[in-house]
Amino acid sequence: QVQLVESGGGWVQPGGSLRLSCAASGISFSFRTMAWYRQAPGRQREEVASISGPVGSSSTYADSVKGRFTISRDNAKNAVYLQMNSLKPEDTAVYYCNTKGSTLPWGQGTQVTVSS
Repeated sequence: QVQLVESGGGWVQPGGSLRLSCAASGISFSFRTMAWYRQAPGRQREEVASISGPVGSSSTYADSVKGRFTISRDNAKNAVYLQMNSLKPEDTAVYYCNTKGSTLPWGQGTQVTVSS
């Protein structure tokens, strides 16, 4: 049974940091390109960052987060992470992980709220 479980979200003031985690189960994880997505209220889900498998030699970032967010992975734990620094109110959204191209069932996501 395929399952993606995101965690690590919360409320943070502008300029703060959060580290999101995603645990994957039921899939052959290591060689998949994984990605983080986010969906803000009233907006379409968008890809934020991706990281290639198996060793993460290639990563991509949306222009809006470049230089502030870092994606990483741990294949031994079937996990992918998103370190988010210098957070802005416009980063407020529900964050999800999935493969690049979103080929797996979506998890519940984790809410990130950036406000003062």
